Order: sequence, then structure tokens, then C-alpha cells
Amino acid sequence: VQLVESGGDSVEAGGSLRLSCPASQDTARWACMGWWRQAPGKEREVVAAIDTFGNTQYKESVKGRFTISLDNAKTTLYLQMNSLQPDDTAMYYCAQARSACAGPRLRENEYDYWGQGTQVTVS
Repeated sequence: VQLVESGGDSVEAGGSLRLSCPASQDTARWACMGWWRQAPGKEREVVAAIDTFGNTQYKESVKGRFTISLDNAKTTLYLQMNSLQPDDTAMYYCAQARSACAGPRLRENEYDYWGQGTQVTVS
């Protein structure tokens, strides 16, 4: 299953973007998903994650600026990004697990499906 992210763009510092990712429908009801990012020369890191019960967890540096959410039908995952900074520049990836999770998943090997990424550039 290949997820497809959208919404990446080039913006000025202080701007906002909203990333979207349609969930894989065979496991959408579990809604165990996350947003990751990878900057050039750095390892991929988790930005925000949401568990089956709607609990969320964020990377410390994005708390208060980014919001992860699912639509009511659990068909699409979003990442609302406000007050963007140059350090937020990266390729952003959507990830989804096949099973339910109690507590957001923060390790790469806990996710089964990944997208190819959408580029966010902040200048």
C-alpha cells in the first residue's frame, strides 16, 4: 500500500501549510498514523503521531505550532503547520500502521505503510 501525501510547498518564515494524506482504507478504522520528516543529511524523525483513540504526541520543537488530525470518517490524515521556521524544511512523510495502537507510535518500524513524501521548504 502506497500512501500519497500532498500540500508541501515553499513558504516564507511565519507562514502556514496543511499537509494531507488519504489513509489506506483497509486499516483506516485503526487510525494509527503519523507524520515524519527528513531534512538533508539528517535521519528521519517523527513530527507528530496519533493513536486509535485520538491521543496525539508531538516533537518538542513543533508543539503549539503543528496539529495532527483525522477527519471524522478517518479517511484523511492532516498536519496543520503554523509559524513555520527554516528548521522545518524537510521532506514530510505520512505513515500508517496495520493494527490499532494505544498510544502514538514513535518508531519507524512500528509503521507498515509509507508515502513518498512531500517537500516543505521554509525561507
